[in-house]
Amino acid sequence: MTLLLAVEIFATIFSLSYLILLIKQNVWCWPMAIISAFLSIHLFIEYKLYSEAMLYGYYVIIAIYGWWNWSRPNRTVQIKTWKTKYHLMTICIGVGLSIGLGYTFYHFTDADQPFLDATTTIFSFIASILEAKKILSSWVYWIAINFITVGMYFFKSLDIYAIVMVVYFFMSIVGYREWRKVYRSI
Repeated sequence: MTLLLAVEIFATIFSLSYLILLIKQNVWCWPMAIISAFLSIHLFIEYKLYSEAMLYGYYVIIAIYGWWNWSRPNRTVQIKTWKTKYHLMTICIGVGLSIGLGYTFYHFTDADQPFLDATTTIFSFIASILEAKKILSSWVYWIAINFITVGMYFFKSLDIYAIVMVVYFFMSIVGYREWRKVYRSI
């Protein structure tokens, strides 16, 4: 087994642990996310998916924030929803940032699939902050992102990550349903 394959396997194990704990709203999801993200950064740099590497660096930061936000004493973070106008504004900003980041990586690096990589990265930034704040629709963003990322990872021969994204796609549907059930009971 190569070192990169071992990194991919361990990152996957921690990442799946994170997602399962996130669905259950367990604060220990965040340390799992931190470990997985650090492992993934190394892997994506090796595969020249720089936007993905940058995204996983952000995941470390957002996981620290999520851990802090969910574990503050005397504070319970409830699941919330957003109005449509906030989503429309967020999507427009996300598309603009995706084009800008894709352009930058296309012209100034040897990045592979710079616009697709940038789009999944920018919208993952958005979905991550929404989940740390327990916004229900974060799962809808993840459903779309995971679906698109499956193809990108298979194309780069990151087969384990691609299979994980298929699992994430279905787990995001489960996560949405579980959080929606909790939200409706509040």
